[in-house]
Amino acid sequence: MVNLKVTLTSSVIGRPQKQRDIVKALGLGRVQSSVVLPDNAATRGAVAKINHLVEVTVAD
Repeated sequence: MVNLKVTLTSSVIGRPQKQRDIVKALGLGRVQSSVVLPDNAATRGAVAKINHLVEVTVAD
């Protein structure tokens, strides 16, 4: 199964609460923190809403 490595590249300071909640739900905390998540529709949808704050790469 393919996984996605999601890295927070920008701060959530000054961002809407909804975007902050998505970042927290994905398990990201500080800038440059990373998590490996399964590649499914829910993960892709959440990442799409904060794509300006994160960097996504494919993790094996």
